[in-house]
Amino acid sequence: MAHLPVAQHDSPRLLKSDLLGTVHRIDREDRCLVLRDTRGARWWLRWLARWLCRREARALARLDGLPGTPRLAAASAVGLQREWLDGQPMQLARPANPAYYRQARRLLVALHRCGVAHNDLAKEPNWLVTPAGAPAIIDFQLASLTRRRGRWFRMLAREDLRHLLKHKRTYCPDNLTQRERRMIARPAPVSRIWMATGKPLYRFVTRRLFGWADREGAGDRRS
Repeated sequence: MAHLPVAQHDSPRLLKSDLLGTVHRIDREDRCLVLRDTRGARWWLRWLARWLCRREARALARLDGLPGTPRLAAASAVGLQREWLDGQPMQLARPANPAYYRQARRLLVALHRCGVAHNDLAKEPNWLVTPAGAPAIIDFQLASLTRRRGRWFRMLAREDLRHLLKHKRTYCPDNLTQRERRMIARPAPVSRIWMATGKPLYRFVTRRLFGWADREGAGDRRS
């Protein structure tokens, strides 16, 4: 597909516009969708925007509507459409119910069984609290996929879980076990390397060049 299907009666509502393109919400009678469109990306970042879109599309296709994750509706060379999930981002909902974290852990187990590691769950806006109080996960642009869950994938999966536990420490600290505290205190080697080398560069690029913040979307639901 060269283009994404947008009907004449659709009225896309802009949620976000940056150097990597635009994100719109499309409200239809039967469902709501999120449209991620890279055609408005700066020419020098278009390759990156489309690479990220391809990663997200592949991850969502692999998950195939796993409860707690958005279903992929359409994908093309220039972007994707996915299901909109109702809910508040974690930093607004501030989930303090231990049941939320038990369900979130089960969601991660199911995610990893599909061969998908999210890789960006340190960001609270990527965790939602649904109207029923259940967890949901969005924004799979940095996700890793594998058919064989080898050592590298297990390390990434462990980091997904460790980031969930760090959020639990913030919002539900009294329910944190000693084992969970030890896991938080022991980041995987890939995480230590990232913190020492990659993250300073990431912060410079995203904050200085892109104008992003680590908690982008903290004041509003973006995607």
